[in-house]
Amino acid sequence: MFDLLPDLESLRRGRSHKVEKAVEQGKVSQGFTLDLKHRTRPLKDAKGPNSKHHRHHPRVSATGSGSPLMQEVYRYQRSANPSTQPQPEPPDPESGNEAQARIYQTQPTSDLTLRCTELDMHGNITVRAGEFQKSELCAQHGLQARDLRKIDSKFVNQMPAILVRKHAILVNLLHIRALIEADRIVLFDSIGTPSNYNQSILIYELQEHLRSSSTRTITTDSGIAIDAESTQPFEFRALEAVLISVVSTLQSDEEVLVNLVQNLLAYLEASVDRSKLRELLQYSKRLSRFGQKVLNIRDAIEEVLEQDEDLAGMYLTQKLQASHRETDDHEEVELMMETYLKQVEEIVNHVESVSSHVRTTEDVVNIILDSQRNSLLLLEIRLTILTVALSSGTFLSGLFGMNLINSFESHPNAFIAVSAIALLSIVALTVTGLRSMRKVLRRIN
Repeated sequence: MFDLLPDLESLRRGRSHKVEKAVEQGKVSQGFTLDLKHRTRPLKDAKGPNSKHHRHHPRVSATGSGSPLMQEVYRYQRSANPSTQPQPEPPDPESGNEAQARIYQTQPTSDLTLRCTELDMHGNITVRAGEFQKSELCAQHGLQARDLRKIDSKFVNQMPAILVRKHAILVNLLHIRALIEADRIVLFDSIGTPSNYNQSILIYELQEHLRSSSTRTITTDSGIAIDAESTQPFEFRALEAVLISVVSTLQSDEEVLVNLVQNLLAYLEASVDRSKLRELLQYSKRLSRFGQKVLNIRDAIEEVLEQDEDLAGMYLTQKLQASHRETDDHEEVELMMETYLKQVEEIVNHVESVSSHVRTTEDVVNIILDSQRNSLLLLEIRLTILTVALSSGTFLSGLFGMNLINSFESHPNAFIAVSAIALLSIVALTVTGLRSMRKVLRRIN
């Protein structure tokens, strides 16, 4: 039976004839299926300790006295999957415990798990980097599986969104993926991704904002300041903290990027440098991507403001209290959302202004480069005119350089006369060509 072990890989591809033959002969139970990617799990015919397969075939155990083949299979599967957590040994089907008479399945992969940090309504961390199953989160918070896609950072290139559900508000803005309820806020992060600086800052800002906004200072008639509980619902305070973090991040990114672009534009106004033009291209692309990101966030906020049902559905505390609210009664949350929408629009306008300045500078640089290119063309034309003039002079001298007999060989002034005529022709052609070029340039200008 041990000679079947080399065929485990072929068994996964459906080509293990030896194992199939062993099943037919009764050496291996049909109640088990072998898979190298997933651990051994029961088929439909493995129904418990009273099943005929369990009664007539030895148990599967890595250390017990069961079938040696199945023991080796179990050890091989454990060694082939070192990344998975150790699984408990399959129980003995002869022990009489029907609930344990099945093969344990593998632990769920990270694709089905989310890591999150939970804060209560006072800003205290109740769960730090806890790992939860997606099915558990859906059941606990009353969500659909599709809702978790918006807060799962494994899915890249997602559009920003603010989704309102029956008992929760889902937020996906920039680096923030949060679930807000009437008494807590849950921040999500993917397993395997290092916690970044923005996430740590967000948790700190949330704690400070929730603790400071949970109470308000009231001055009595006698001039004594006392702390009273805030009347603003927790979900609004949490949502406002998230929006503050988003706007602050956008403003800081905008400030850094705009300063770099403006310094580069100021340099290009003084002189045009090839390396600086390459930097301008890179900054222009970054500015375009940043502007599109801000526009997407603005669209997400505007989409919520356009839906009266979503605005009214954000009053989660009143839903828990079974208090009725009209669909158009959402002034408080509407004013809050409009405040941060205006701040985002200010960033959009500033980015568009800088982008327009970049395009203007690019046009000016192109004009300067065209002017330099025209100067080079004029120089080339001048050199061409001079070359033609010199060619005319050499043509005249070449005529007298031919091996022909004439009366100028013995004349004492022949050389001077020929040289003077050649020089005059060169000068005349040069002056005529330059005047013609100037006339053409005047017509163009």
